Amino acid sequence: MDAAALVSQSPLAQAAAMRDGQVSAVDLAAATLEAARELDARVNAFAALDADGAHAAAQEADRRRAAGEDGPLLGVPIAVKDDLDAAGHVTSWGSRARTTPARADGPVVTMIRAAGMVPVGRTTLPELAIHGFTESARFGVTCNPIDPGRTSGGSSGGSAAAVAGGAVGIATASDGGGSIRIPASCCGLVGIKPGAGRTPGGGWNGLSVQGCLTRRVADSATYLDLLGDFATPLAAAAEQDPPPLRIGVDLASPATPALPLDPELEAAVRRAADVLAGLGHQVRDVRVRYGAAPAGFVARMLHGIAGAAADVDDPSLLEARTAEVARIGRRVPDAAVVRARRQGEAFGHRVLADLGVDVLLTPPARGPAVPVGHWDGRRGLTTMLGQARQYAHTPPWNHAGIPAAVVPVTRSDLGLPLAVQCVVGPDQDARLVSVAAQIERAFSP
Repeated sequence: MDAAALVSQSPLAQAAAMRDGQVSAVDLAAATLEAARELDARVNAFAALDADGAHAAAQEADRRRAAGEDGPLLGVPIAVKDDLDAAGHVTSWGSRARTTPARADGPVVTMIRAAGMVPVGRTTLPELAIHGFTESARFGVTCNPIDPGRTSGGSSGGSAAAVAGGAVGIATASDGGGSIRIPASCCGLVGIKPGAGRTPGGGWNGLSVQGCLTRRVADSATYLDLLGDFATPLAAAAEQDPPPLRIGVDLASPATPALPLDPELEAAVRRAADVLAGLGHQVRDVRVRYGAAPAGFVARMLHGIAGAAADVDDPSLLEARTAEVARIGRRVPDAAVVRARRQGEAFGHRVLADLGVDVLLTPPARGPAVPVGHWDGRRGLTTMLGQARQYAHTPPWNHAGIPAAVVPVTRSDLGLPLAVQCVVGPDQDARLVSVAAQIERAFSP
């Protein structure tokens, strides 16, 4: 099989082709790097490509397979968001202020290498991963491959652009307030945020988790099984329809004042709800009572950003709006963060139970991908406030610590992806994957 034809395919399909001897990991890595260079010239998805490292990892994967080893993602190329430590590489977090190479691989990269995956490069992100768009002084603007005039989202915008643009089948991503789900919704991808503590992470005072971006639920589930600790294997859950569930739909924004919901996005969420009702689920409208959850999230996030800004090599090189947000974050007392974490955990344990539902459906944002430069010229606080209104639907579930996923549904009249967000209760990651896969099957071409 032609390796170039496999580059944008499902990671599971890539692994199967290598298992059957149709292509080698070395050839697939070379074709992936070629595709990545071509895409990067168009949308700026990569902070750096690593041809030598990819070739060495691919050779090792081929050696392991020849020795009789197998694995669900052995030899599969992967792009790595530039927030993960890899020995000898600068973990920039999208900032000019970070310049020291990592001394050792971090936990996620260690897992990737143990699984025999092949890192081909590092993807772009906004400075310190604080924005829902990927534009930085260090790397410039990362565009959406579907419409280069639109954002690819953030903070995992480079990873989303790499997958949506067909350069790789999978890329790592992290989510502290929507940074997996926002890019997924912007680029028409699957984005699963695991429950708190299930995967490595914990940054921003426990808000952040690690995951990935792919085109298919089964691919994300397989990767998460390798990365995390789940009571029920997620890959198996992706293959099974869930039993009849109580599903609530809430289109209201947690933000005040709220942005109006884009009519096409509202119709897409309603369409997903109608499909689930047709599949035997009990579906009804609900209204989440967020209470102090938004304020608690903000306290944890701002305090976390201040900590990240302090952990750089040269603070004078931070972007002005990053430095402003960090200054605000330094005013948040440690005691307030402790209280917020307790409040978030309590909110996560009761929110769906109070609604009397097993699954909650919401929009992922108030509309599809915004234009590139939408927040240009704004100060740090006004940028954050603007994003809080546009992306109001994702942060509460980081604060609650419960699983959430974005699944593409359809396209707008302009061709922009429209998606639905699914939220489940604590420790229900397998249920989330099962529901997400059911939606995916219903809307797959």
